[in-house]
Amino acid sequence: MAPSSNVATSKRVVSAGSTVRPLVWLFHMSLPMIGLWLLVTHPAVDIPWFNSVWHFVVVSLIALTSAALGYLVNEAARRRHDVRLFLVGLSFISSAGFLFVHGVATPGVMVDMDTSGFELGVPIGLTLSAFFAVVSGLNFRPETAAKLLGRARLIQASLLFVLLLWGVATVMQLPVLSGPFVSDYASGMRPVLAVSGGALYAIAVIRYYREFRRRHGVVLLSIMTAFLLLTEALISIPVAPQWHVTWWMWHVLIELAFGYVAYSAHIEYRLAGDTAGLFDGISTQATIARLRDEYGTVLESMVQVMLRQESGETLSDGEIIASSRQLGTRFDLSEGQTAVLVRAAQALSGERSQLTRLGALVGIGREASVIRTEQDVLRSSLEQIVLGFPNHRVQLGLVTDGSLGFPAELSTDATAPPEAEANEALKTLRPAETDAGGLVLPLLVKGQPSGVLHVQRGRGEFDRRDRALLESLAAQLSIVLENTRLYRQLDGLFRQYMSPDLVTSLMADPSRAELGGALLEVSVLFADLQGFTTLSEQVTPHEIVEMLNRNFAAATRAVLDEGGTVVQFEGDAMMALFNAPVRQPDHPIRAARAALALQSATAKLRSDELDTPRFRVGVNTGGALVGNIGSEQLRIYTAMGDAVNVAARLQTSAEPGTVVISRGTLGRLGGQARTTPLGPLTLKGRSGVVEAFVLRELSADDS
Repeated sequence: MAPSSNVATSKRVVSAGSTVRPLVWLFHMSLPMIGLWLLVTHPAVDIPWFNSVWHFVVVSLIALTSAALGYLVNEAARRRHDVRLFLVGLSFISSAGFLFVHGVATPGVMVDMDTSGFELGVPIGLTLSAFFAVVSGLNFRPETAAKLLGRARLIQASLLFVLLLWGVATVMQLPVLSGPFVSDYASGMRPVLAVSGGALYAIAVIRYYREFRRRHGVVLLSIMTAFLLLTEALISIPVAPQWHVTWWMWHVLIELAFGYVAYSAHIEYRLAGDTAGLFDGISTQATIARLRDEYGTVLESMVQVMLRQESGETLSDGEIIASSRQLGTRFDLSEGQTAVLVRAAQALSGERSQLTRLGALVGIGREASVIRTEQDVLRSSLEQIVLGFPNHRVQLGLVTDGSLGFPAELSTDATAPPEAEANEALKTLRPAETDAGGLVLPLLVKGQPSGVLHVQRGRGEFDRRDRALLESLAAQLSIVLENTRLYRQLDGLFRQYMSPDLVTSLMADPSRAELGGALLEVSVLFADLQGFTTLSEQVTPHEIVEMLNRNFAAATRAVLDEGGTVVQFEGDAMMALFNAPVRQPDHPIRAARAALALQSATAKLRSDELDTPRFRVGVNTGGALVGNIGSEQLRIYTAMGDAVNVAARLQTSAEPGTVVISRGTLGRLGGQARTTPLGPLTLKGRSGVVEAFVLRELSADDS
């Protein structure tokens, strides 16, 4: 089967599982209603059973369970400042209070007869509980939640006062809750309360189910299940005759509802070992986000303590223990939870420290590709090491003229370096340890000792992991040092014979040095010293060479300033390219500016005593074959083609001290040039004519 088919199948399985689980849960939740229907449709099975003592015991246990849950949830609400937990706690407390009054009002226990308090207590209590359940599922604005929590004691006191009044009126059998008229009224109220309370519970179940889909949790599922069971209990109350099996059935449903929540809380307690976070699963998203931030802040403080210790800083005894105890106290954590969090902080600090030090290794590696002086590279490398090993003393020593020295700018500490260990590392080419627990590592260039890296902790010795990382840093630093020196040598050598752009292009991409070429549009500049042959007969060879070097130096500078590439010198002539090897969209303007600058610069070199030759310059723009020409043993970078030949012929047609350009070049100058037409020229070796122009100047706006 193809991978895409496997993925599709997996998605279908996950989707099917997501659908089946809620259906299975709903099936189990519907079983009590199925049983109720069977009992109601078969009255012979719904036998009566009157036992006031058992009723009092069962209801009292249910009320006690609900009250205990309400207390625990309210305590969690107080610690977490969570409005949802506060309202869920009220839901449990209201049901517990009315259930307890129902149990106390059991005929034959504390009162002699049925009262409306006995008949209506449970439906009223569960309906009030359903109201709190629905409200708890709302997403309150922060300011509204703060107001509710600010009045928490008042709300709780009001609820307890209502429960007290209900209990007193029931036990004392006050007329408001006793008598035939009230009994008939209670019979009519039970269906109304069942429908309204059941509807409220159903809404609460839907809201909590949506929450459960976002974040699964045992307690969240138990709350949702309890609300659904309480819905079924409310529906059963008006249907079931008193003291029959169906009547006892809704008592069992209520007990199952609160018992399931209590059992889920017990499971969470066994897993966590503490009651502090039992009901975090039903907290609001805002509370969870706030707790996550608070945990993160405290965990970060512990991480910082451990990072300080990791970096070698001397800490007071028990600082980590004190920090962990503070964390446990702040969040009501058990010792086991605190220990887990401490281990997490230790793991996080170790990982962060390792990432930081690996970042130093990567940072030093980048220095190998940076074209800078050796001192700049070493200073940057030192900064990278300090970032990776904060609170460490770092010193770099270099071998100069056969002796080892430690430059002040390559050290983070003025303490005298360990010279004995440094010399030992240079001699053995292996790391050496200092008496203080530091590490001295040799730096090698082409296998020869060229310096040392000394790193000293605040206290203690380096572990195996840090030793291995420091050895890698020293090896990487050796590569950087070797590359820097090699590049400096090659760059200085090549730039004496090639254009800087060509040197940079070849070092970045050596494949450019391969034989072959490509067709490109280029601007070609030819310059030739007119009268050089005559002058060479009048002066010594030494003076000729000096004169050529002065003129070519000025001409070369003019070309390079415009980004051109000098491809060859031949006798008293020079050839330069623009738009190769580096692409330049404005290459015709660059070539024209370079030609005028060349004439201006060399004119300042003319001697009044000698008839110093002057350059004739020709510039042409067109297509040419550009690349490396020659053999495997010797090659040159140049251009060939008609555009090159035309430029050479324009140069021979120019008067000394002038620049002649073609129509192709002039058309690309965009009206910036002031020229004098030379008319059509017949060039040697070319059948057609070429329109030529003497370039006088370019306007200042030559961008």
